[in-house]
Amino acid sequence: MADINNSAAKLVGVAGASGSGKSHFARLLQRTLTPSALILSLDDYYKDRSDIPFIERQTINYDHPDALDFDLFIQHLRALKSGCEIEQPLYDFSVHNRRDEKVKTGPAQVVIVDGILLYAVKNCRQLFDVRVYVDTPLDICFIRRLQRDIRERGRSVESVIQQYVQTVRPMFIEFVQPTLDYADVVVSGIGDMKNDVDCVIAKMME
Repeated sequence: MADINNSAAKLVGVAGASGSGKSHFARLLQRTLTPSALILSLDDYYKDRSDIPFIERQTINYDHPDALDFDLFIQHLRALKSGCEIEQPLYDFSVHNRRDEKVKTGPAQVVIVDGILLYAVKNCRQLFDVRVYVDTPLDICFIRRLQRDIRERGRSVESVIQQYVQTVRPMFIEFVQPTLDYADVVVSGIGDMKNDVDCVIAKMME
């Protein structure tokens, strides 16, 4: 295993379209690094919506930056970067809301953070030591998202397609795709990613 020795925690962002393979790449990178590397998902930082009923929560545009609690997320990234522990929220996609419980996370030498909108907000983007973008054809992304949402989130085919057409693809084009320009490393979300992992680790050690 590679070992990244540094007094300050390194933040590695992994962004890209929904279904691009971000989470898979983050896990590969974590397994290759020291055991002290952890993964944090931007998905857990969707805003608490307990004040509105479930039927209304279903209509929210979750692919827009405004759906996320970036203030808390940035606060937690700064804490982890400083070597502190955080109380991470947990999100339940089946009810479109945060869970009641939180989980203590960190500290760690390396914090790998995945999320579609990591680089869309300047104050968040600037915190990362290495910015990775997983660039995958949108047709592959859609197929993966369809399979995942049906299998893991209890969604119907119709609801997944409707959301993809109405918000996922348009928001990707507006907010996610342009952030490729901020990437330090661009990797493919198809095939063996071992060489890509090695490239990211080399970038971390510069």
